[in-house]
Amino acid sequence: MIRLDQYWYGKHLLTFLLLPLSWIFCGLVLLRRKLYMAGILHSTGFPVPVIVVGNITVGGSGKTPLVSALVHWLQAQGFKPGIVSRGYGGRARHWPQQVRPDSDPQMVGDEPVMLSRNCKVPMAVAPDRVSAVQALLSHSECDVIISDDGMQHYRLARDLEIAVVDGIRRFGNGFCLPAGPLREPQGRLRTVDFVVSNGLAMRMEFPMEVTATHVVNLVTGEQQPLEYFRGHHGVHAVAGIGFPGRFFAYLRKQGLQIVEHPFPDHYAYKDTDLEYGDDCTVIMTEKDAVKCARYALANAWYMPVTAHLDDRFILSFRAKLDKIIKQKQQLQS
Repeated sequence: MIRLDQYWYGKHLLTFLLLPLSWIFCGLVLLRRKLYMAGILHSTGFPVPVIVVGNITVGGSGKTPLVSALVHWLQAQGFKPGIVSRGYGGRARHWPQQVRPDSDPQMVGDEPVMLSRNCKVPMAVAPDRVSAVQALLSHSECDVIISDDGMQHYRLARDLEIAVVDGIRRFGNGFCLPAGPLREPQGRLRTVDFVVSNGLAMRMEFPMEVTATHVVNLVTGEQQPLEYFRGHHGVHAVAGIGFPGRFFAYLRKQGLQIVEHPFPDHYAYKDTDLEYGDDCTVIMTEKDAVKCARYALANAWYMPVTAHLDDRFILSFRAKLDKIIKQKQQLQS
């Protein structure tokens, strides 16, 4: 069965049939934003800087690697960052939830657990990001909050917005949901502080390169360089992310011969999903490994990635952050 999102990156008859719904969606999105801008709908601000890293399209664009890179940079500069997220896919009965490296991804979501393990900073998740920030500040001494996603969650007032663009797929057919992948019209990018492109950057965008050098065994924690698997035939590549094609293309670029196994983003794996009737190596994304580690597959490995940020972006980001901090200190004095 072909999913609707597979029509978003081309021109198809179904796309044009859905255009009336797309226009209605765009209109409602614009109206909602204007209501927040006018103060009719209320946004909640905080005494510490709140940075939203999001996008205007559905599906993976590279937000989470960028969040991780920003957190590590902030730590290196002496800040005490914290992270909030929606906790997409989490089935907890009560929100907000504190996230730790050993949290259950079925309760709080896969990406939050991955971020907690990578960043080791205070983190809270909730569909209402405001309550997540409140929980974080009441249980920690964070002086900067980063929201992983949430650009359209206007109830959370933000001091700085970073929009991440998929440098390969860009904006698809350019239409809003459901005819296209846009959560908001492209003009929304003119209102953000930074546009970061995961890949080739266009004018007024900052480039970001996401790379990987090794894989980690799900059972033993052993590390091997990607080149180690170049001579292996029929490596099973597993990806339940927003854009599995990027992961598969990266493995092929490293010289691996792979068999693709794409799954929907945030997919809840069953043990049978990883049974391929042979003993060939399985390589998956780090987000998938968070959920699949419990199956203890000795032949399964995951590939951690690192985002490399442009120096010009870092300089401009630091200048804006310092200005925000100074303004907040003046308001509190």
